[in-house]
This record gives sequence, structure tokens and C-alpha cells, in this order.
Amino acid sequence: MRELKNNLTSGKNTKNTRHRKGKMFGYQVLGFGAGGGAQPYQVDLLVVAGGGGGGSSNHAGGGGAGGYRYPTGLELTAGATYTVTVGNGGSNDSTGNDSSLAGTGITTVTSSGGGYGGGHGSGSPRQHPNQTHGGNGGSGGGGGTTQPGGSGNAGSYSPAEGTDGGTGTFAAPAEGSGGGGGASQPGSNGSGSEGGPGGDGSANSITGSSVTYAGGGGGSTNGMSGGSGGAGGGGAGASGASQPGQANTGGGGGGTERTMSTTGSPGGSGVVILRMPTANFTSTTTGSP
Repeated sequence: MRELKNNLTSGKNTKNTRHRKGKMFGYQVLGFGAGGGAQPYQVDLLVVAGGGGGGSSNHAGGGGAGGYRYPTGLELTAGATYTVTVGNGGSNDSTGNDSSLAGTGITTVTSSGGGYGGGHGSGSPRQHPNQTHGGNGGSGGGGGTTQPGGSGNAGSYSPAEGTDGGTGTFAAPAEGSGGGGGASQPGSNGSGSEGGPGGDGSANSITGSSVTYAGGGGGSTNGMSGGSGGAGGGGAGASGASQPGQANTGGGGGGTERTMSTTGSPGGSGVVILRMPTANFTSTTTGSP
């Protein structure tokens, strides 16, 4: 009998030594198989689009929040390349931009930009037909005086990425426009005393602490109180200059009032956040993450 020594190694700086005894005329059969390629791993993903801009001109509605989506258990492949797009908020009277994650082996996850706030030109809304409804989007923008808000969930997702904007109202002593929709709550209708508040967004703890995203912008009114912005970065409406949506929340911009020269406030930019096991993370990125 003779001792045969087989040195088997696996991994970096790892040495596994085994001692086997066998006859000189015998065989030692060692099988090695491939690992089957890179293995998938699961991530949680938050995708919030840019908020819609608040309406400008008289009696303008608040911008709708950017679409809010939170898929969990999404499978990514180690070593693959994924492209993240973060949508900017819309300027006054403009829809926000989409946010997304795209790459190998997955269906692209997209959230829709928030709808713009509606408005109407100078003069009495009963005499001028140029009133505008709120824009459609991830969440809908608030309507100008007597006009409906825009529709939310533009991507027709389930669960829905957002809600509808509120309707503008003409009721003495004031004309109140609608608030923009938020991720979890529709924008409120305007009234004879104030613009409609923006709808609240949704709280999420993907970063380790609870943060609220995607609140709608408040609507404006003539001479009374502007609507408050929804929780989650929505800007307040005003009888004059309004407030923008908060950056990296997808909040809608507030609507403005009084003159054609006063522009609606822009929506807040969106955000994309991935949470993954530490063992699967590398810091290899390009662009401006």
C-alpha cells in the first residue's frame, strides 16, 4: 500500500488537503462541476418619478406627485448591468419625468411623472373658456377653476402608482383650484375659501428610517388661503408665489394665483433606491448615481 496525497483548493487563499489510501494500480476519480453561472439575488426597489409642475396664471391647480412604486423581492443577476434613470420635476404647467430601472433579465420598472396643475387665463371663468383641467400622470394635477383634476396611475399598474387630482371650484367669495394627487391620497377639491390641499404621499422605510415620498402640490385661490402641500414633499399653493416640490421626493409643485406673469412652482425630482444583501453589493457605478 502507498499513501496518495490529493491537494484540492477552492476559493482564494483556501487549501483543503485530503489523504486517501489506495492500491498503486487503482484509480482516484475526482469530479469537478461548473457552478452554473452567476446566481440571481433579490432586492427591494423604490422608484419615484419627478413631480408635476404647479399651474400658472389665475386660479391654478397644484402639480400631481410623481408615480410611486415599491416592488420587493425583485431578482437581479450578479455581474449584469442595470441602468437607473431618475426623473426631474416638471416646470410650471409641465408634467414630471419618469424614473426607471432597466437591465438584464428583468421587465423594466417605471414610475410615471406627475401631472401638471391646471389653470385659466385672466378674467372671470364664467366669461373665458380657456380654463384647463389638471394633467394626467403618476398622480394627477389639480384642476383650474371649475375644471376637473387629472387622472393618476398613468401606467395602469397594480397596485396603483398614484391618485387623481382635485377639482377646481367657483364659489363666492373666492375661486379655489384643486390640489394635486399624492401617492396614497387624492388631491382635495378647491372651495370658496381656499385652494385644495395636495394629497399625501406614502411612507417607506427602505433606507432604514421612515421617509414619506410623492405628496401632491396645493392649489391656489384668489385672495384667500392657498392649499397646503401633501405630506411627502408637495409644495404649497398660494395667492401669489407658491412653493416647489421637495427634491428627491417626487413632490408636486404648488399652484399660483393673481397674474399671468406669476409662474407655477416646479415639481420635485424623483428618486430610485435599491436595497440588497451586503454580500451582493459592489460600488461599481457610472454616471451620477
